[in-house]
Amino acid sequence: MRKPPLALVIVLAGGLAACGETARLQVSDGIGPSPKLPEPNKTLIPTVNIAPAIGWPDGTKPIAATGTQVAAFAEGLDHPRWLYVLPNGDVLVAETNAPPKPDDGKGIRGWVMGKVMGRAGAKVPSPNRITLLRDKDHDGIAETRTVFLENLNSPFGMTLVGNDLYVADTDRLLRFHYENGETAIKSQPMKVIDLPGGTLNHHWTKNVIASKDGSKLYVTVGSNSNVAENGMDKEEGRAAIWEVDRATGNHRIFASGIRNPNGLAWEPRSGALWTAVNERDEIGSDLVPDYITSVKDGGFYGWPYSYYGQHVDIRVEPQNPDLVAKAIAPDYAVGPHTASLGLTFAEGNRLPAQFKEGAFVGQHGSWNRKPHSGYKVIFVPFRAGKPTGQPIDVLTGFLNNEEKAMGRPVGVVIDQQGDLLVADDVGNKVWRVSAIK
Repeated sequence: MRKPPLALVIVLAGGLAACGETARLQVSDGIGPSPKLPEPNKTLIPTVNIAPAIGWPDGTKPIAATGTQVAAFAEGLDHPRWLYVLPNGDVLVAETNAPPKPDDGKGIRGWVMGKVMGRAGAKVPSPNRITLLRDKDHDGIAETRTVFLENLNSPFGMTLVGNDLYVADTDRLLRFHYENGETAIKSQPMKVIDLPGGTLNHHWTKNVIASKDGSKLYVTVGSNSNVAENGMDKEEGRAAIWEVDRATGNHRIFASGIRNPNGLAWEPRSGALWTAVNERDEIGSDLVPDYITSVKDGGFYGWPYSYYGQHVDIRVEPQNPDLVAKAIAPDYAVGPHTASLGLTFAEGNRLPAQFKEGAFVGQHGSWNRKPHSGYKVIFVPFRAGKPTGQPIDVLTGFLNNEEKAMGRPVGVVIDQQGDLLVADDVGNKVWRVSAIK
């Protein structure tokens, strides 16, 4: 195991003020199918530039794109991060945060990261529940709120196949029996499969999506480190998307070398599985762009040995040139350190015409880029199943004039009415973006 770098000691002594280098490129340079990838800028002091979480002052809200409007669908939630729409239109929201992971907080590096995440609003205790929101009169506000599932373990992804509701806890995939229209599930879950967890569990979120025929489940499992600094033995089964047989629970690695995949969605024209991925840190404000990409069966996407295809990361020891030679470049970069988490395709939405074909991406926002990046929801236009052109801002204004975070968008989903719902885990709201009529 590598020792914490001297730079972290300096950060500790400096009190976590904004420090490190400054971006040389614009965020837009790190966006698109061929982003600019400058040489790594590994400085003595790593970049730490936190936007302290403060929540939304009364009467304020994000700024919606031209032709759209935004309003609160639900307020007063407790760290809402992920969303799922049931067939009857009810909306499930995972109110969740990181589980205890004492081995991820050891030493100077762990102490510093704990302080960073605390200022960014990511250290509140996990509510460990899924809440059901119902807008029975379709006025755009959820008037019914019930605890749908509780006593979970940092739940995140959800998907329904028939009457089987699957929930991805941080350390296992669970199945519950669901009857259409019920507002709470009291029955005990069945464990489908264990997922990598434990006392380290660096990237803790696990998402799940079902294949179109319902026979397979796909589960995201993030890495246990930035660039394998804890050793590859701690990465078994991680930095990957698993394919799970729904009938037997048997699983295999569907794709690997994906540092921290979160959003999962099926592209409607090609039928391909797509994911939103957080890339690596500590080589400068301009590296490495997060991305969205189609996921190939058996594909290897570089982590930890290389980034954005075959750009070797010299920090990783030992090197693995054979795997680097197989690394697939992602389809579309969405900006360095934007923390792009949410992903949903535009199918079924009723927003203006420019949002009819493409992907909505929730960007949670940077803590280690100067100036900040992310903190918004974007739309990536597609044509014939592939990204094309520059993204469109859908929701902005999550940072105030003092660079403090009033909100941080995470999960995105199209509801039964064709509006876009956005989970905001700092604002403790679910926002609804709709067309202006």
